[in-house]
Amino acid sequence: MEREVDARGLLCPEPVLLTKRVLDNMNTGTVRVLVSNAAARENVSRLAENKGWRVDVSNQGDDILLTLTK
Repeated sequence: MEREVDARGLLCPEPVLLTKRVLDNMNTGTVRVLVSNAAARENVSRLAENKGWRVDVSNQGDDILLTLTK
């Protein structure tokens, strides 16, 4: 299963809360999270890693794409 969270333009803790809702309903799969600042990138990455998800980070223009897989 693949899901996407668009958290661009949102300040923490909103990107983390949106991502947590998705991760809490998934055991495995891929979640693509778009954020627009470094704080959101770090906080979403920390959340995912603490829940056992692998995090890959790439730049998408001015935005940051976090690909979470498990």
